[in-house]
Amino acid sequence: MPEPADATPEPSIYTSIFWWSFTANILLVAGNALTFRFAELVNLLGGTQQLAGTIVSVGTIGALVGRLFMGQFLDRYGVRPVWATVSVCYTVGIALMILVPQLGFTMYAGRILFAFGLGGMFACSMTHIQDQVPAYRRTEVIATLGSSGFIGMMLGSQLGDLVLGFTADSFVRYWTLFGLSGSFGVVYLCIVLWLTRNDCHHSEHPQVSALPLLFRYWPGSVMLVGMAMGMAFVSTTVFLARYATSLGLRGVGTYFTAYAITAFCVRILTRNMSRKYGRHRMIVLAMVGHIAGLCSLCFVTHEWQFIIPAACTGFAHALLFPCVVSLGTEPFPKQYRGTATTLVLCTIDVGGVISAPILGSVIDHIGFHTMFLLAAGVIAVVDVIYLVATFRMVDPETLPNARPAVMVQPQSPATAQPLPTQTLSETSQDAGKAPQRRGNPSDVTCCR
Repeated sequence: MPEPADATPEPSIYTSIFWWSFTANILLVAGNALTFRFAELVNLLGGTQQLAGTIVSVGTIGALVGRLFMGQFLDRYGVRPVWATVSVCYTVGIALMILVPQLGFTMYAGRILFAFGLGGMFACSMTHIQDQVPAYRRTEVIATLGSSGFIGMMLGSQLGDLVLGFTADSFVRYWTLFGLSGSFGVVYLCIVLWLTRNDCHHSEHPQVSALPLLFRYWPGSVMLVGMAMGMAFVSTTVFLARYATSLGLRGVGTYFTAYAITAFCVRILTRNMSRKYGRHRMIVLAMVGHIAGLCSLCFVTHEWQFIIPAACTGFAHALLFPCVVSLGTEPFPKQYRGTATTLVLCTIDVGGVISAPILGSVIDHIGFHTMFLLAAGVIAVVDVIYLVATFRMVDPETLPNARPAVMVQPQSPATAQPLPTQTLSETSQDAGKAPQRRGNPSDVTCCR
């Protein structure tokens, strides 16, 4: 009887391409964290919290309109030209906001370019890295790459507090903060150009506009979760710094450091958990973390007390983002992956667009505590809706046939081995009872 053949180990997904993307994402998130004082810049220029929320919303709306077309450009021309363009937009937007410090056209235009560039950079990064790995490991690679953002958030928030400690409450402070952010954007652009220097793209499929694709491959209630994420992000990234100032605290470095450390650890520990427990369960649990974190912010009176809400919201972010992006892009064929990723990220921005002026108005007329409780309440409602909608659903990533068959090395001397009579996709039809989704037949996750 012949001995069992040796299985060929699967190639690692953590190549030099991944680690350069990891480094670039650290710079991007660190630069974005330096802009978390935007609401205070608006206040210094004579604006209110509601006006700050309005500027953020207008900027995001403009970015959303641009990104509806960006997905098609990604699918048609490839990642490299689009990634470089949005990186330039990010830097130019920051320059407009800080070099012409007035609450007029340039502030709105700068915020639009900044938001468009930031969202586009994330979308291009996610699209690029998903194309480097097998379909059934997309959630894992998104999770691991995203963990770099938590390192960037920690570095950016600490650097921001350091700038606050050495500068007075004047334009010099914001020139320094936003100038550093723009500098990180320039370095990021250089990495992108080097990382994609050998990329080639050939579009062999007809291009379809974003909205028809969205309606055709509608991902379901996970899009509502994305909007709730946008509200949670606005509550902290836009208004938390002002909340800390109103309490007489030094800054928000403690919050974002604890947030980043918690999220990084949770992300690394749970990067494979979707294949065991399913993404639907992870989303429901993560939303509870956001609810607990926003509610606990109401009890903060000292800077160290930011640790508990930061840990809760960091836990939520660590689980939510890869699950939402992976589930949201799953129904789309691979040739439309760029548009799909852009649309999913757009839903997060839509949540921010809708909620930012509302939350800012609540702060101006009632207070921060009511704002945090309102956001937590909305997220709780969305969590219940998602739980009911997905209660009986089976996540394709938990099915055994979501993974490719193990490659087997022939024994030496090599002899011809008969090919299997069934392909993986044919086996999945027999092994599981979950119907195949509409999409690319070569995508092994299409067994929902």
